[in-house]
Amino acid sequence: MRIAIATDAWRPQINGVVRTLEMTVKLLRARGHEVCVMSPDQFRTVPCPGYGEIRLAVAPRFGLRKKLADFAPDIVHISTEGPIGWSTRRWCMVHKIPFTTAFHTRFPDYASVRTGLSPDYFWPVMRIFHKSSRAVLSATPRLSAELESRGIPHTRPWTRGIDTEIFKPGLAPHPALAALPKPILLSVGRVAIEKNLESFLGAAVAGTKVVVGDGPALEELKRRYPDALFMGSLNGTELAQAYAAADVFVFPSKTDTFGLVMIEALACGVPVAGYPVPGPLDIIGAEGLGPFDELTAPVGSVSESLSFAITQALSCSRIAAARYGAQFTWDRAADQFLAALYAARERALELA
Repeated sequence: MRIAIATDAWRPQINGVVRTLEMTVKLLRARGHEVCVMSPDQFRTVPCPGYGEIRLAVAPRFGLRKKLADFAPDIVHISTEGPIGWSTRRWCMVHKIPFTTAFHTRFPDYASVRTGLSPDYFWPVMRIFHKSSRAVLSATPRLSAELESRGIPHTRPWTRGIDTEIFKPGLAPHPALAALPKPILLSVGRVAIEKNLESFLGAAVAGTKVVVGDGPALEELKRRYPDALFMGSLNGTELAQAYAAADVFVFPSKTDTFGLVMIEALACGVPVAGYPVPGPLDIIGAEGLGPFDELTAPVGSVSESLSFAITQALSCSRIAAARYGAQFTWDRAADQFLAALYAARERALELA
């Protein structure tokens, strides 16, 4: 197939959406599909308000028209609800090209945190964006159920994976963390208000707290929590070594749709602590035994008390965590992605 992928999230951003798309594109091309990615680096951009590291395309419509027309896709996947996503959606509807979308980010919740308005105020925009999509790709059954309750019922599964060549047990710890007082408690992700890092950094637990990532709240959190170590952004082997040095991976966010960093940590043999909310519940499960209580040993803990979850996770098996994390493969995720696209294209041909 000739597949166009439109996204407002791309390098140099470092986040779960970008890693998911990069691995998907790599596997699609390896399987013989032609893939054209439309991303912010191809257009004039401005900083996203409140997120200087995120660049938003300015008036991408005219450039997108030409790129899409020249590529002539069989189907389009729209990954994000930003300027590129909206412009691509419009082109697909005008030219009657089938498209799928994905729900990666809880924009209503993020907007609510920043504006003080109810998330309900922003959901109508999400319903409009995804309404004409042939399928909305969703990372978990819990997220699909939530989307259906919000008036977005046409979902298809699209899980996540890890690069097993990078994220694996037995790695040497990152040199900057090797000699720190234990236990080492690690959190990885965007350093921003919606990630709820204050709950982690303020938790009354022993050990050294480490944050890997960058974002608009970084300098403020450094000032407020001088005893924590802020390492900035890490990638690849360096990131895997940071996971390897940790005794517990702490995921304090209550607004993520999945949490790719959790399965990366697990694959490195690091138990996870978090709140009993979507994301941790979908990966760790209410009892730490997976979402369906299918594991024989706990790989983490969730609790309304993050301190309690951290303490419980310290006693979990690193071997069990690594075995569980290794089950999340990008090949399986690519299978699901392609299944959704093939079904959407076949349906469009039937209706033509």
